[in-house]
Amino acid sequence: MFTGIITDIGELVTCREGRFAIRCSYPATGIAVGASIACDGACLTATEVAAAGSGSILKVDVSNETLSRTTLGAWQPGQRINLERALRAGDELGGHIVAGHVDGVGRIVDMQPDGNSRRLTIEAPAELARYIAPKGSVALDGISLTVNAVEKNSFGINIVPHTLTHTTLGAKKPGDRVNLEADVFARYVVRAMELRT
Repeated sequence: MFTGIITDIGELVTCREGRFAIRCSYPATGIAVGASIACDGACLTATEVAAAGSGSILKVDVSNETLSRTTLGAWQPGQRINLERALRAGDELGGHIVAGHVDGVGRIVDMQPDGNSRRLTIEAPAELARYIAPKGSVALDGISLTVNAVEKNSFGINIVPHTLTHTTLGAKKPGDRVNLEADVFARYVVRAMELRT
């Protein structure tokens, strides 16, 4: 489990046959083989960890299922990646409960300045739109965000300056695709309502 609070921005070094190597600032001594790391919102398992300067190089295996449901299949070396270590008992829950199970890929359709912040409009896949509600939570590329407004299959969010500079969202532009994870509680509520009808 994760919180959607990004703690590092990594860089893809290599990607071959479903095995990715990611450079990050996490010390190698602090990451065990088998640890879960959210990479742009997708929960991946560290299969190898090697020291690289003051940080490390993580190797992760990416399944065909993950490649088909996320943006990871389009990644190229040099890609910047939002990273978050798994939540530990007693850690502060600053965002919302994020499973690291990407539901689908959304698309940024509009981006407008709003003071020091930016307002983004995201188009969600039709099958996911029912899980997104105003003032609810959503994770985009692993980032915990609050939904401002919803209209049909699109929703709006406001990105504050800290998030713009401490995640990859600051470099996004209209047309870019983002990994989308709906709020886990919203999924269970919708499913329970469907079973009642």
